[in-house]
Amino acid sequence: MKRIDRGVGLALVLLAAAVLWSARSFPNVPGQKLGAGTLPTVVGAGLLLCGLVLALRGWRSREEAGAAPMAAEHYGSAFVIVVVIALYLLASERLGFLLLAPLALAALFRAFRVGWLPTLCWAIGGTLVVHIAFYKLLRVPLPWGVLRPLY
Repeated sequence: MKRIDRGVGLALVLLAAAVLWSARSFPNVPGQKLGAGTLPTVVGAGLLLCGLVLALRGWRSREEAGAAPMAAEHYGSAFVIVVVIALYLLASERLGFLLLAPLALAALFRAFRVGWLPTLCWAIGGTLVVHIAFYKLLRVPLPWGVLRPLY
């Protein structure tokens, strides 16, 4: 697990660098103190911090215990994460956030062996919270997909 900590930590650091680099070019919003790049900059800084901590933890534990092989079950969970992200990117415009997000979250929770009741509660509740936060509070539309006629 420590090897994967180092890998994921370094990947998060690279992602954070890309987010921070991209956020620099976002335009300022007239009449507001905070520009369009403020939230991506905060997220990028958080990703950078998490990535550094995770990578350092992986390196430190490597020195203490030696490199242990990763169990086969972790490869399956990692595969599910990659597939869920790819499917969301490919199908979110067509199916919509409200249909695809609970399915994606449920697949992820089950891949990590979360029980069925917490999986359903968190998948549905998490989807609704994210939808309300983006659609109502931040006024950022998420894809409606096949639910567009109901909107």
